[in-house]
Amino acid sequence: MMPGSPERILLGRIPNVSGEVVAATRERWGLDKPLFPDQFVAYLAATAQGDLGFSYGARGRPVTDVLLQKLGPTLLLFGLGELIAIVLGLALGAYSGWRRGGVLDHLGNGLSLILYSTPYFLLGMALLLIFATGLGWFPTFGIDTVGRVYSGPLDQIADIGFHLALPLATVALGLVGQYSILMRSSIVETLSEDYITTARAKGLTEGRVLRTHAIPNALLPAVTLIAINLGYVVAGAITVEVVFNWPGLGTLTVDALSSRDFPVLQGVFLLLSVGVVLANLVADLTYGILDPRVRT
Repeated sequence: MMPGSPERILLGRIPNVSGEVVAATRERWGLDKPLFPDQFVAYLAATAQGDLGFSYGARGRPVTDVLLQKLGPTLLLFGLGELIAIVLGLALGAYSGWRRGGVLDHLGNGLSLILYSTPYFLLGMALLLIFATGLGWFPTFGIDTVGRVYSGPLDQIADIGFHLALPLATVALGLVGQYSILMRSSIVETLSEDYITTARAKGLTEGRVLRTHAIPNALLPAVTLIAINLGYVVAGAITVEVVFNWPGLGTLTVDALSSRDFPVLQGVFLLLSVGVVLANLVADLTYGILDPRVRT
């Protein structure tokens, strides 16, 4: 569906390319064969062996190497962001639902709604303008300081963490609202169940009722949302990584789109698909742990 042809992209930097060179390039890369079934079957066979082809824009590097190079920064950013958001969001939502109607409930719910309705790029740009451009507390882009010579591993880790602060805050704040709203709703619904009334009738303390009866049952919808967010990490990575020029899968996807690097795009989409499947598998397994009724 994208304009242009692969052979023209491969030869785009060479002026006055003859038809013979174009034909030879098509034959070299197997582009002279029918798209279906020849090229499609060849792609499936190569993918089954772990061969995702070669990047048009990265000087012919294997797509697998390109993806692995960019996967680390994305997992660092969104793995930590997801973890922080899960802890803060579920805790805030559980407390708001348990103490619904109070001042802290109204404040927490209002803040969660604001964060939930704010797009990633807008939240990131606001943090960038305030804390990087305005106050100068944090760097504006990248994963490390260009040209800096590190005195040791700890110095490098500190520099990466310094650059990670604002993108990490953007991801965490963007997800906290989702988890908090969903968890609050689940807690409120759970409190009306008969087993909560029974637990209180047994004389259990309110804290124990919350920890052992309310929260485990209210976590099931949150597990589904967590799995969805983990599966679609690349979609969220695009906006955040572009705003902060973070060298991960998001910026790789944008660069591949602009340069029409089809093999890299296919690799990213395949990785995204595998991530969605694995995330849903983990969610199903977690259901069995939280709710024994699922195993029967």
